[in-house]
Amino acid sequence: MASNTIGQVIRCKDIKLIRTDTTLDLSQKAEKAAVAWEAGKPLVIEEVEVAPPQAMEVRLKILFTSLCHTDVYFWEAKGQTPLFPRIFGHEAGGIVESVGEGVTDLKPGDHVLPVFTGECKECRHCKSEESNMCDLLRINTDRGVMLNDGKSRFSINGQPIYHFVGTSTFSEYTVVHVGCVAKINPAAPLDKICVLSCGISTGLGATLNVAKPGKGSTVAIFGLGAVGLAVSVFPSLLCITLLFQFVLPLNLKPPVTILHSQAAEGARIAGASRIIGVDLNSKRFNEAKKFGVTEFVNPKDHDKPVQEVLSKMTDGGVDRSVECTGSINAMIAAYECVHDGWGVAVLVGVPNKDDAFKTHPVNVLNERTLKGTFFGNYKPRSDLPLVVEKYMNKELELEKFITHEVPFSEINKAFEYMLRGDSLRCVIRMDA
Repeated sequence: MASNTIGQVIRCKDIKLIRTDTTLDLSQKAEKAAVAWEAGKPLVIEEVEVAPPQAMEVRLKILFTSLCHTDVYFWEAKGQTPLFPRIFGHEAGGIVESVGEGVTDLKPGDHVLPVFTGECKECRHCKSEESNMCDLLRINTDRGVMLNDGKSRFSINGQPIYHFVGTSTFSEYTVVHVGCVAKINPAAPLDKICVLSCGISTGLGATLNVAKPGKGSTVAIFGLGAVGLAVSVFPSLLCITLLFQFVLPLNLKPPVTILHSQAAEGARIAGASRIIGVDLNSKRFNEAKKFGVTEFVNPKDHDKPVQEVLSKMTDGGVDRSVECTGSINAMIAAYECVHDGWGVAVLVGVPNKDDAFKTHPVNVLNERTLKGTFFGNYKPRSDLPLVVEKYMNKELELEKFITHEVPFSEINKAFEYMLRGDSLRCVIRMDA
């Protein structure tokens, strides 16, 4: 496909725009890219030159992308060193346009999902069946250039535009390391499976691959955004970067992330008999029922620590817990609420860099297990195609995670929905 562009710089064409607050209106349809020029400001549609892929790189035509809370977190730049101008986006589905030297397992026309973390297939982690944390391609949010030569593949009038987590999918074309590209079933609808590139897979894997709840188990999910709800769906058959949702001390803060939804989905699929959702936002409870959550606890409704509330509700503690918020207090509660002897707590959320996890050593001696997970322990290239097949075989529902859809010209609306807590996932159509 697009053979006339192979080996050439692609110009995502300039378009006229009228900015109205945080929305963009286009006067004509054209190839385009959205650029964040500074923290917290609306993205701007710009003419961006996209250089050809270098060795072990792939240039993709993005057809659908979705907004993750991680994009919003780094766009706001409240908790890290700002890096601008930048093209965000890391959940997407697209087609290979061209490949660089040394790429042998992908070709133009292949349907793919770019992923924020990678699988080089050569390092100790990639060769281990127990790890998915590639030494070469592990997520690096501070790096805005390609590994091959330390340069960006994006530019505007010669000015480099930084990459984001190696994907930068808010552009019609992007360049990605081959190790961060999963080749998938060409029959799979990209407008649905694009959301598997990050949060949903994280939540599902946290349950199915790490927590591994048994049929009839009791599972507690901390945070009822998209990742938490994905966890809940998979425990009911047995029993999500890396997203960033935060909880105030002992309080679960409202921003919606997909991890919670996925956690709930995973618990349902896993066969959990009781799936208890823990969240400060009671408005989420009705939505969470659709994902298999059976009971709800709002910490604000109780005068004792939520771990004590859960322990009393479940005769000594839950069998499994999945923490999806990033709050250190929620993490501690998730660990201390599991049953002694066999309880397992899985941490998915990312805490503040200065946070310290504190619990009494007796909790460890009493055989409570604490685990962490990164991208649900899925190896991107090897395992993500299998997750896509779960959807194709109707073992996994994705439609209920997609609450909004907008044309690329209105990408800033997706940010508005996320900031208001209205959406789980908003899919952005690049051709509209």
